[in-house]
Amino acid sequence: MIWTSARQLRLVLSAWARRASSSADLAKPKADGSGRDSLGRRLLSLIYPKRSALVVLRKWAEEGKTIQKYQLNRVVRELRKYKRFKHALEICEWMTTQPQIKLLPGDYAVHLDLVAKIRGLASAEKFFEDLPDRMKGQSTCTALLHTYVQNKLPDKAELLLKEMMAHGFLTCPLPYNHMLTLYLSTGELDKVPKLIKELKRNTTPDVVTYNLWLTFCTRKGCPEAAEMIYHEMRKEKVAADWITYSLLANIYIKSGCHDKGREALMEMEKRASRKVRAAYCSLLSLHAILSDKDSVDRIWNKMRLIFRKLSDVEYKCMLSSLTKLGCIEEAENVYSEWESVSGTRDSRVPNIILSFYINNNMISKAESFHEHTVQIGIKPSYSTWELLALGQLGRKRMDKALACLEKAFSSLEEWEPNVQLVRAFFRELEKNGDVEGAEELLVMLRRAGYVTTEIYNSLLRTYAEACKMPLIVAERMKEDGVLMDEESKQLLRLTSKFCVGGTSTLIS
Repeated sequence: MIWTSARQLRLVLSAWARRASSSADLAKPKADGSGRDSLGRRLLSLIYPKRSALVVLRKWAEEGKTIQKYQLNRVVRELRKYKRFKHALEICEWMTTQPQIKLLPGDYAVHLDLVAKIRGLASAEKFFEDLPDRMKGQSTCTALLHTYVQNKLPDKAELLLKEMMAHGFLTCPLPYNHMLTLYLSTGELDKVPKLIKELKRNTTPDVVTYNLWLTFCTRKGCPEAAEMIYHEMRKEKVAADWITYSLLANIYIKSGCHDKGREALMEMEKRASRKVRAAYCSLLSLHAILSDKDSVDRIWNKMRLIFRKLSDVEYKCMLSSLTKLGCIEEAENVYSEWESVSGTRDSRVPNIILSFYINNNMISKAESFHEHTVQIGIKPSYSTWELLALGQLGRKRMDKALACLEKAFSSLEEWEPNVQLVRAFFRELEKNGDVEGAEELLVMLRRAGYVTTEIYNSLLRTYAEACKMPLIVAERMKEDGVLMDEESKQLLRLTSKFCVGGTSTLIS
């Protein structure tokens, strides 16, 4: 294990040195004829968002050097690939100010997409409206459609699709693929079959279309339909990719057809490569679902041979697979390796180990592991504190559980309510008649912006269990904008017969 970690560390340091050398080479001119200073090198070496691509372009022009559109398009493509959207947008905007650069609808489509990413939907719509009519073609309309899909706006997307149909712009599957993605993400599955029929009337499905269709089958739990789609793909000579076989394997495994699932995984592995490394994570997860430990180990070792450095996502996937298989000692070794080679200190990685300890009632080990991660500089996230809160709740340590929950809330700017978590806490508080804890939890939930009739009823049930009368509950509910239901009224009548509870200091 020590040898493996040391070897990984040497590989990472070596790769880092090569990258640093390469970045330095990009930023400075070279004396020899090969790899000389170029505009692309200067733009790609900006790295930091605060630096301006416009400054580089102006300086290049001031030096009397030519700027060609194809060079800038290549740079924009690279910048988008690495999610450096600000600099890519600056280059696109600069190109619109240059009369010698003739822009096409495809250029404006890229520009629109970048505007949406940097400035939002309203700016993207305004950009589209201001385009000359001759530039409002298939590519720019598709870019705007993609923006509506990303923002999950089905009404606007459907209206735009109708307009594209009227103008004869639906001659390729891309707009339909965007709409299929939208319906799958919003759960409007009933619209999928009709849209696929329409697609087939106007154009030809591609591999993305078929993969989205298979995703629909996964959601519906229809292995027979998935097989029919796959046979249609083969008949139409559409080459399946690793995603196709990943979806098929998932459908088969979920429906209990494990032999067919393994066959799909074999085909999937043939299509996994350095260029599509995400395939390996899918292979790990699916083999783990099949409880195939040997295959999980084999794929992991294959990944270590192919890639010089494994990402946090890949470590997380392996840790999830091992914990799913119950192999905690091996998971601990993999985690130790990650700790020695990763500089991200991403709490989502140790949270997988922490979750295993808590789910298996190993709370003492979870606490010591958490202390260790904090000591080495990993900042606990909301999920970390939530896991610890649930662990303490399971051991009925309400003071510690509530303290962890408060830290969880304070780690977020905005809490997305977890109803099951709230119910679990109140169940324990109700059972013990812990009015102090219930009031404390109510205060925390109010600060987090989540107070409901159900929460107040839980508070009242806790008072009823403790045979105590709560103070000014009706007033507090009114102030919080929470309506009483019949249960609230019954509980208020019941608890009004008891002595006043001593929790007035918590009421806010």
